[in-house]
Amino acid sequence: MDRVLNNKKAIVFFLFPALVMFIAVIIVPIIMSLYYSMQDWSGFGKGTFIGLANYKGLISDPIFVKAAVNSLILAVASVFIQLPISLLLALVLAKGVKFEKSFVTVYFVPVIISTVVIGQLWMKIYNYDYGILNLLLRSIGLDSWAQEWLGDTRNALGATFIPIIWQYIGYHMLLMYAGIKSISTDVFEAAVIDGSSWWNTSMKITIPMLKPVLNVSVIFAVTGALKVFDLVYVLTGGGPVHASEVIGTYMVSTIFKGNQYGYGSAMAIFVILECFVLSILVGFLFREREGAKR
Repeated sequence: MDRVLNNKKAIVFFLFPALVMFIAVIIVPIIMSLYYSMQDWSGFGKGTFIGLANYKGLISDPIFVKAAVNSLILAVASVFIQLPISLLLALVLAKGVKFEKSFVTVYFVPVIISTVVIGQLWMKIYNYDYGILNLLLRSIGLDSWAQEWLGDTRNALGATFIPIIWQYIGYHMLLMYAGIKSISTDVFEAAVIDGSSWWNTSMKITIPMLKPVLNVSVIFAVTGALKVFDLVYVLTGGGPVHASEVIGTYMVSTIFKGNQYGYGSAMAIFVILECFVLSILVGFLFREREGAKR
């Protein structure tokens, strides 16, 4: 293996198929989207080159601005609600609770269920007449709290984001759980000998040693929130009145319903740049914090 790794020709030989696939599936579509984003094109026939006009239109488009803000709200909620819950579950499970493996499996189940199934499940939960949420509120005398959760502009955004956050708690929990399990048990045994409590050990030892995993989880949570589409589309389609609109749903409706392929491509490039910039920013913040503590 050492001989293979030191052989540049062997490295190129093994990496070349993956590189070709990466270029064909990722790089080429991005370049094509960038090209189309500078055209006034309906998706049929020949487009007209208009330069950066589509990008200027995004800034002045109130629906796009609202969709971008909603995506950022979801990103913030993912980082400050979803990830702390995932971290707490990982810490508790890694502690060695009874039926530990079973709990890990159960929490991960929503991740592997189809998004359409998740959407249909939560639509039933939110249903005004027979949904379990409203039935529970009515059973405890809070009839006035029963809502059209997905049909009211005041509640639609939060009601849509809750299933998204819930679905991927298990995903991040598993990443963090695996990270904790990879830490040498000698570290925890030394902490116990020194009289450290579980909470103190988690705060002072486990979480600091888990920072590389937390960095990855934050990046995944942020980029996943910015490019979310499927569950929002199933639950509300971005409605009512664009209350739960995100860039993904607005982009799809713009391209396939509005026949504005160039304008929709500009949104796609915006999402790519947004994810790229925020990923770099998150990585920079984690490196800065590590450098400050050293």
